Amino acid sequence: MGQDAHRWSTFPGDRLLVVAARTVTSTVRILESLPALLRGDGRVAVVFAYDHTSAFNAGVLELLHSAGCRVTPWEQLEHIRPDLILSASENVEIPEGDCPVLVLPHGIGFQKFVPDSRSERDRLSGVVADSLLETGRAWLAVSHPAQEEQLLATHPKAAGRTLLVGDPCFDELTASGALRDTYREALGLNEHQRLVVVSSTWGPTSLLGRHPDLPSRLLGELPFDAYQVAAIIHPNVWSAHGAWQIRTIQAPALDAGLLLIPPVHAWRPALVAADVVIGDHGSVTLYGAAIGKPVALAAFGDDAVRGTAVHDLAAAAPRLDPRGSLPRQVENVVDGHTSDRYAAVVQRAFAEPGQALARLRSALYGLLKLQEPFVPPPAPLLLPVPDPPAASVTSWHVTTTVSPAGAHPAVAVRRLPGTVSAHGGPAADPIVSFTHLACLDDERDTRLLESASVILRARPVPNSVAGLLWIRDTLARLPGSLLASTATRSGGCLIGLRDGRVVEASATGRGRDPGLSAAVVYACLRARFPLDGSWIRLEITGVDDEDVVLRLRPSPPASSR
Repeated sequence: MGQDAHRWSTFPGDRLLVVAARTVTSTVRILESLPALLRGDGRVAVVFAYDHTSAFNAGVLELLHSAGCRVTPWEQLEHIRPDLILSASENVEIPEGDCPVLVLPHGIGFQKFVPDSRSERDRLSGVVADSLLETGRAWLAVSHPAQEEQLLATHPKAAGRTLLVGDPCFDELTASGALRDTYREALGLNEHQRLVVVSSTWGPTSLLGRHPDLPSRLLGELPFDAYQVAAIIHPNVWSAHGAWQIRTIQAPALDAGLLLIPPVHAWRPALVAADVVIGDHGSVTLYGAAIGKPVALAAFGDDAVRGTAVHDLAAAAPRLDPRGSLPRQVENVVDGHTSDRYAAVVQRAFAEPGQALARLRSALYGLLKLQEPFVPPPAPLLLPVPDPPAASVTSWHVTTTVSPAGAHPAVAVRRLPGTVSAHGGPAADPIVSFTHLACLDDERDTRLLESASVILRARPVPNSVAGLLWIRDTLARLPGSLLASTATRSGGCLIGLRDGRVVEASATGRGRDPGLSAAVVYACLRARFPLDGSWIRLEITGVDDEDVVLRLRPSPPASSR
């Protein structure tokens, strides 16, 4: 950049495009669309100008550098002459000049009132200052004609300054539905589990602003084997409070297996993978409804704008009471959902489906006064497969219910993460049900480990000899435990009892989990069922039944003990 830039450039470019980078939310929106718009075209030189004045500027530079972007300070714009300024933030101070300014939405339309950094008042999110509209330089991209009507009613100076392009994010979410199973596998879900996505915008009226413990409550009440919970948190929360603060507040939920979705890019495949969305008045919740997900609202702030698509969603979506029975409410939301429930909301939010990138490319090249590339216009891209977020659970409160009737006894198992199970769960019937605490042998909380009745080896043993040695050492190391269970690489499980007996468990499906096999043995032991030659039907809450066959290993001769 600068007057002598041509002396140092390999790709001089016919036009200079400056991208305004002010917040993570707005910068990500451009990074997700711009490569497809400029693909293969060396005529456009791109520089990212970093505006540090936002309260949510944390993380912007790291994002740009990780993407390999060329970054310049915002103040340097006064010394250059760009051909176009592109921004997904309406709150940048555009330097004087005559180049056009294209403002993309960083959400869905103009649906929220936010604090105005220039005054003590609130303002409509997404709308540039009237002073920029008066210059005739600003163009506002919208995803639906209703948003233009809304603008004209509140900002008459926006007349004739909108461009209908659609929504690239919505198009990509829709196109990526075919990869749902791939995304679920990447997130560590099995075919039986439902993924509950908790979506929170930012601010005191958001879901997490009002109910920060909702993720841990969900994990503490939904059966571990049938559900997984993920949290999609607005990037402004990450920028304002930092990852350390978020992880500290959500530590109980993280220990219980919460999938904390990174704030950049990964939220989109996680939303596609979801079975149900619990959200608020943020755009992610509306995107979830738009791609056909069952939705329940756990919060809805008065900063949402009336007459917008998200306000229509509030009238159509059921409410979730965070203090009520969460399993029953989640099941009701899923069972009561119909594919066309939010069709009217979608029609009000998104126009020109599937055409957003093509229309946006035409708008971009028109403002640059360049002919579009001869290659076909870009189509919606499939979302990349996310990296699996760490979500290991190391302790469980286990309830087993024994049904002796029938040819084969049945043991029903319900597991809840040990760190949050105090939030809920059915009380055990002392006549037919039993409860115990099970921990992995690498559980870091020594109080849980030393209190556990059942100890589980975190990794399978290579053979039975190694398994028997581990059982002996574990029961000696933790005298408060009753059972020690490990999977073997051959597919079975060894469960050692404190009295020296060892049970071999052969199971189908998820019954191979050493925690489930150990739960069956624990229940049989408490119910005084025989442990040798028993064929047990394992009933896992929310999952298909499995079969477990138990066999006592012969005791070694006295001389070999």
